[in-house]
Amino acid sequence: MGDYGQRDEVSQIAGNPVIIIGSGCTGLAIAHGLKKAGIPVVVFEKNAAVFSHGERDWNMGLHWGVPILKSLIPDEAVAKLQSVEVDPNVPAKPIDTLVFLNGRTGEVMTAPDIPNFHRLRRSKLRALLAKDLDIRWNKRLKKVVFEHDGKTVTAIFEDGQHISGRTIIGADGTRSTVRKILLGPEFASSIRLPYSATFVQSKFTREQALFFRSFHPLYIAAPHPDDYFAFFGLQDAPEIDKPEGWTFFFYISWNSSLEQQDEERKKFGNKERLAQVKEKSVGYCEPWKSAFEWVSEDQPAWYFDLTVWDPSLPDHQWDTRNGRVTLAGDAAHPMTYQRGQGLNHSITDAGKLVDAITKETSLAAAIEKYEAEMKERAGEEVRLSVLNTTMLHDWAKVMESPVFKAGLQKNK
Repeated sequence: MGDYGQRDEVSQIAGNPVIIIGSGCTGLAIAHGLKKAGIPVVVFEKNAAVFSHGERDWNMGLHWGVPILKSLIPDEAVAKLQSVEVDPNVPAKPIDTLVFLNGRTGEVMTAPDIPNFHRLRRSKLRALLAKDLDIRWNKRLKKVVFEHDGKTVTAIFEDGQHISGRTIIGADGTRSTVRKILLGPEFASSIRLPYSATFVQSKFTREQALFFRSFHPLYIAAPHPDDYFAFFGLQDAPEIDKPEGWTFFFYISWNSSLEQQDEERKKFGNKERLAQVKEKSVGYCEPWKSAFEWVSEDQPAWYFDLTVWDPSLPDHQWDTRNGRVTLAGDAAHPMTYQRGQGLNHSITDAGKLVDAITKETSLAAAIEKYEAEMKERAGEEVRLSVLNTTMLHDWAKVMESPVFKAGLQKNK
């Protein structure tokens, strides 16, 4: 092994560990599964803590992926999953419904059943999964070196520290550094889509909060004849009897060319973003009309353009170097969110990867088996997510969209 610079406790880890880059839900689930199987594992995270001050928080739907997550994490964590629900006071229903309204009239268009649906706070889930793992903070990956022995890989960080192990798993999100190292910036870059969205999180008065929650305890969605799409849901309800302390999470998304996105990015700040989405909300039914009307003019707003990356495309294939590197979760397949499948596929990655590593006779065979299944499954879902987003923003096609026809069911 060459001289990689500063040597300290980072390179002094017992055994030949699996190295995970990224402490998101995917990386942490993989780490627990490997640890449970007796495989040494260490997680490296570029941020200083599991959730930094000012970091954006959101909620995620987990349904057909729930059994996989429970199989990976410790029993103590399984017992505490209820505590990371957006409403920890009310257990998830065996069967729930996702109601879609006509965004103009408020009439119910469809309400597909969703078995075993859990709405989880991202920050709380990560905090729960981070317990009892070896996580090294403030470690930003700079370089990956594949050693000449054909069995070892070394991760080098920006502070000069390094670690060698049996494989590196890039679980570092949609802008994955590992993906860029493997494929270069051109082929690793996510594909931008001609849609934009602005999100708001806000608390309201007691009466307003009760009004909003009367539509559905957790979430509701609505395409609009003007080719918009909107979501409204609960973000946090720490105390069941204090509605004024509840936080709601809502957005509107719309068609927006890449040129328009670039132009607005130069000109728009928070004030302009909020004014833009407020204007779109005027023609919406409740609860969006009042939610956007009642937030103050200086309310923080998050703007997102939509991007994807399909791991099954010919230009997106990487060399695992004898099983010494792979990708998982959003690092492998960022997808649009209107069908609520991202976390389910990411947790499935974790389960499939842990299963392959623990059962296959060689690491190379394990990674090959995992990637073959992951690329086909998740690649199809990425393409389906684009189709779904396109149709939800086209009123003439919305009833034929995948989420209208199949709800949140796992893609067969």
